[in-house]
Amino acid sequence: MNHYHIIDKMKLLEGKTALITGAARGIGKALALKFAQEGANIAFTDLVIDENGKATEEEIAALGVKAKGYASNAAKFDETEGVVAEVMKDFGRIDILVNNAGITKDKLMLRMGESDWDAVIAVNLKSAFNFIHAVLPIMMKQRQGSIINMASVVGVHGNAGQANYAASKAGLIALAKSIAQEVGSRNIRANAIAPGFIETAMTAALPDDVRAEWCKKIPLRRGGQVEDIANVATFLASDMSSYVTGQVIQVDGGMNM
Repeated sequence: MNHYHIIDKMKLLEGKTALITGAARGIGKALALKFAQEGANIAFTDLVIDENGKATEEEIAALGVKAKGYASNAAKFDETEGVVAEVMKDFGRIDILVNNAGITKDKLMLRMGESDWDAVIAVNLKSAFNFIHAVLPIMMKQRQGSIINMASVVGVHGNAGQANYAASKAGLIALAKSIAQEVGSRNIRANAIAPGFIETAMTAALPDDVRAEWCKKIPLRRGGQVEDIANVATFLASDMSSYVTGQVIQVDGGMNM
């Protein structure tokens, strides 16, 4: 029997359970599908689990793993505690947490209202606090876990018109670094991913000249794919990155070096 053939068939996340927030669509969904392909059971949340969420659940389950979507406002502390308890009842463990829930309310600072600031900080940053707070005792009892915060290159470098979004993403980076220091001795790792210009339905709607201008700033001269983010997330979720913690990995084609 070919030894290399056996290695090729091994799945990186076999037997693990991943909890991914905001994963009914977009980057979160891509992560869920990639993790499932690598053998992980998937619990995911979104504000509502509508027909789209149910379709995502079925798509993940079709890969031969357990999958369930949970309706949850990630910005609400009590709701998060309840959802995590439900996930534990349904799955029995949580090995991977991906804080992916996020919104934008872009405006220049002079035009930004308090509600624009509060909403983005609540959904993007407080939600990560909520889920980490709920999941850490579980991971500590298991004496292992991987936490991944979905940040952004604007959280590293800032961006005009996105002060609220950039602040929330910078907060996710600092949060990951702090958690990495607090619980590293318990074999729990925390890292952040900072995507750049990724090809999504949102970026596809941009005018061609705007997209072309973006690509000029990227050494690889193209936007990234959601699979590029999913591949890095799989690395951070798996034992392949067992000595990687407190890091922020920019997945941006070299746009911001």
